[in-house]
Amino acid sequence: MSKFLSWSFAFLQFVMPKHLLTALVYRIARIRLRPVKDFLIRRFSAFYAIDVEEAASPVPDGYATLNDFFTHSLADGARLVDSSAESIVSPVDGTVSAAGSIDSDMLFQAKGKRYSLADLLMTDIDDANRFIDGMFATLYLAPHNYHRVHSPAAARLVAARYVPGALYSVNDATVSLMPGLFTRNERLICHFARDSAPFTLILVGALNVGSISTPWTGEIRPRRKGVVREIDVLKNGHPTEVAKGDLVGTFNMGSTVIVLFPPGSVEFDACFTAGARIRMGEAVGRNVA
Repeated sequence: MSKFLSWSFAFLQFVMPKHLLTALVYRIARIRLRPVKDFLIRRFSAFYAIDVEEAASPVPDGYATLNDFFTHSLADGARLVDSSAESIVSPVDGTVSAAGSIDSDMLFQAKGKRYSLADLLMTDIDDANRFIDGMFATLYLAPHNYHRVHSPAAARLVAARYVPGALYSVNDATVSLMPGLFTRNERLICHFARDSAPFTLILVGALNVGSISTPWTGEIRPRRKGVVREIDVLKNGHPTEVAKGDLVGTFNMGSTVIVLFPPGSVEFDACFTAGARIRMGEAVGRNVA
């Protein structure tokens, strides 16, 4: 995308009715009329060159709606989760937007733009302080990517918070131009405990992401404003213990996942850097604590 188009798209997002457009996409993606949903699935998979051979069910017949196809599970063996005891694995298929050390309490966004842990987590100061000088990774899921989110390590979910916000696009153009993008957008923040060191997994909403779902929260629809909502992770009766590679969430349409680790707890592989293509389950680092 040219610089002019990038600036134009970023500016347009300030005036476009993002929540209204996202709500419209939400409804279209859930049309069950067979000819319509089959047409949508075929066009979507062809336009984004989705590998339908990886899908667990036949395409399009095995899916009741476009959203069912978009959030599909994979066929057995399509992804292998690294079994090394010390490894940290990628929670998603996608592209690394940024990864590395947290500079005091500041995370790198793009091209000199940074944002703070406190603004990202929107919670009490202790939650932010535990990640000062730690490690982070920002992982972008394009529309063609597999859109389920998995745990990078064996852990136990101890808290979840929904932060309402905007729905700006999280593509490269917007990330590089809009300051504090990930602190503007809605997000679901999931805190995990484990024997070695905790980690936090943040599912960031975006334009056309009609909902975020987890086994503990059910479906969460976007809210433009309001208070941060504490979620009772025990309410749905789903076990809070997860193994490495277990499902923790699902996006509708493309978005971003941010993972935070405390200082001295993990090391990333040398190839786990901005621009790297990743697949869920592959080792991207190791525990050192």
